[in-house]
Amino acid sequence: MGEQTTDRLVTTPTTDTRRPAYGLGRVLILVYGIFAVAASARASVQLLRNAAEAPLAYSLSALAGVVYIVATVALAHNGRRMRRVGWIAVVFELVGVLTVGTLSLWHPELFPHDTVWSRYGSGYGYVPAVLPLLGIAWLWHSSPARVVARAERA
Repeated sequence: MGEQTTDRLVTTPTTDTRRPAYGLGRVLILVYGIFAVAASARASVQLLRNAAEAPLAYSLSALAGVVYIVATVALAHNGRRMRRVGWIAVVFELVGVLTVGTLSLWHPELFPHDTVWSRYGSGYGYVPAVLPLLGIAWLWHSSPARVVARAERA
């Protein structure tokens, strides 16, 4: 008799069953969430009460709030697209902190009122300057390809 072959199509589930973050990753996401709420709330109040006093500063605080919200959501997910969004948000945040921080020192007249990123986040204990570095480190360390490579070496 002839040999019978059956081709089976092997599929993998489409849902990602990995935990979104663990240990220090959860702490980082919590800190990002706190900054998302703090920066957004502060900017909202400032823009509603006295937008004309310092429109650039208050608008930059609102932008920082949006960036923190996006980074919080992106860091909490494992998906490829959300990791890309996370990289973009965290790098944008780092560039924003460095740019606004430097401008606020060299040209303080541009910022009659502080933003979240003024003087590298001095009003928030410099956490805004450290947070994007921690976000970048987390995204690099938790990369699925890197996790698999570490597991294979062990």
